[in-house]
Amino acid sequence: MKKTTIFIIIAMSFSVGGMAGCKGQIKKGKASENKPKITHNVKKADYLFGKVKETMDSGGYTYILLEYKGKATWVAVPAMKVTVGQELMLRPGQVMKNFHSNSLNRTFETIIFSQGPLSPSNPHETGAPQEVAIKAHSTGLRMDKKDVKIEPAKGKGAITVKSAYEKAKELSGKQVVLNCVAVKVSKNILGKNWIHCQDGTGTRDGNNYDITVTTKAAPKVGEKLSVRGILHKDRDIGAGYFYPVLIEEANVTVLDGK
Repeated sequence: MKKTTIFIIIAMSFSVGGMAGCKGQIKKGKASENKPKITHNVKKADYLFGKVKETMDSGGYTYILLEYKGKATWVAVPAMKVTVGQELMLRPGQVMKNFHSNSLNRTFETIIFSQGPLSPSNPHETGAPQEVAIKAHSTGLRMDKKDVKIEPAKGKGAITVKSAYEKAKELSGKQVVLNCVAVKVSKNILGKNWIHCQDGTGTRDGNNYDITVTTKAAPKVGEKLSVRGILHKDRDIGAGYFYPVLIEEANVTVLDGK
């Protein structure tokens, strides 16, 4: 009786082991590309921007060779429609070294796995175009509008945030001067720092209370600033980034006691 019992236990062990082995097998075929495992030589990439130089679809992914300032980078995103020559801005992603794509039977020396583009169609980025742009460059702390107080600029080209929207058509392409408070600062995106400025004018409902400024300067959130730059109306930089009003290449000075 004991021998019979031992035999049954051994047989069951082989049976369970065999089933586990079958369960662990990966079937080959038309299945989507296996999600990359994060192991070593991996870091988080910054926002990715550039022009599509080459693209291909395989295994549930779209592979994109993205070129910016002469440097080309392979990026993989969930399958999407992309055309050569199109400008894209993609979400940050994981940088993979020597990644092998089974479906393409190709090894990429370096490739970035991104969740895809930032655009107004994204359900997490709904709202007016200005609000979409603000969220797209979101990093760091943001002040509340009620805490923003500053004396307006004076002299030639002086504007307020509200008047910038009201007079955007006539001011487009001209130099303006704005006193404002930095309510959010996002650094090193497309080679620039993006400052979201408010001066207490305008309203949230009117979407005319916050203006974006691009600059090489890097002020801190809460600092009072004098901004001098070129105002542009309806600035579309691609990939869903649309600004009703944008002040570009600005010289920024920190103000004291105003």
